[in-house]
Amino acid sequence: MYQDVLVPTDGSDGTRRAIAHALTIADRFDATVHALSIVPEGPLGTLDDGDPTTAARRAVERVEREARQNGTAVTTAVEHGVPHEEILAYVEDNGIDMVVMGTQGRTGLDRVLVGSVAERVVRLADVPVVTVRLTDEIRLEDSEAVERLARERAESDGYEDVSLRDEPHRTSASWTVPLETASGSITVQIDAVTADARITTED
Repeated sequence: MYQDVLVPTDGSDGTRRAIAHALTIADRFDATVHALSIVPEGPLGTLDDGDPTTAARRAVERVEREARQNGTAVTTAVEHGVPHEEILAYVEDNGIDMVVMGTQGRTGLDRVLVGSVAERVVRLADVPVVTVRLTDEIRLEDSEAVERLARERAESDGYEDVSLRDEPHRTSASWTVPLETASGSITVQIDAVTADARITTED
């Protein structure tokens, strides 16, 4: 029934549940997940203080990692433009059967804007749109605490000479902590809500 499921993601907390829903649906129907992040253009631009293109790449890479761990086919894209227009264009150009998206962004005005994007996609899309609200509260917001948890998890799994390879960063209520160890590079994913940690090795 569904072969291609699109999950737009901006790397914010509000997309975490949407990603989980999209992966569940894709697994049920043996579908491909499409992760799309959009760097907003126009009079408002982006509300991020950092590099929005880097943030967008990280957002889709997070979906890609989770999809591959689940054995789900995945494709990613980063576009520039008006968010709802880019989402609708991607749906049409890539034969998308369903869109799964969050209705809340980061905070303040961005939360309102993301909700507006979801509303427009629901109203204008020719395919089913599943909207998902954020209900969990973020517990882990301090990067130093996250780094400590990542080191402890790595050491408990037998890794030695553990050191930070790059600064921890958070997308979609999950922390990514790149570490270097005596046996090679690893990445620890830590859920910012539950504090659950999972290790992935670098290829």
